[in-house]
Amino acid sequence: MSWTFLDISTLRDVDLFAGVSERALESLLSITTTMRPKPAELIFREGDKGDALYIILEGEVRISKDIHGVGEEALAFLKAGSYFGEMALLDDKAVRSAHAIAGGTCHLGVLQRDALLELMNKDRDLANEILWSFVGTLSSRLRESNEKIAFFAMSNMFE
Repeated sequence: MSWTFLDISTLRDVDLFAGVSERALESLLSITTTMRPKPAELIFREGDKGDALYIILEGEVRISKDIHGVGEEALAFLKAGSYFGEMALLDDKAVRSAHAIAGGTCHLGVLQRDALLELMNKDRDLANEILWSFVGTLSSRLRESNEKIAFFAMSNMFE
């Protein structure tokens, strides 16, 4: 999947927004900007204050951490249609848990936390709809993480 521009259908294809109404998508689109980081450009660094969600419209983003004694370790390579940084939208104390680095030519949609909060403060019904969508998506991710942790814990029991 590769998008060359940001529109309603692009947002609808993002799992985080899949369940929201056309009206909510239009509102989200109105506050979403774009950026084109250079190849290998640092989008954000682990420990930075989180202030935005990023949607990969085109290209690839590497998510990595610095591991003491090892160096940088890639955790994921995200492609068009993926998003990252969503925890920053919900938690004003959130700091980035990893680095995000443009993997090459990249085009990103950017949803700033402040713009989203302003939008949701103006329209409580819209806020409710968007937040329930986030809750569902984040619950699914937490469930997947718990299953992985349980799998790794069980794997270590038999070594």
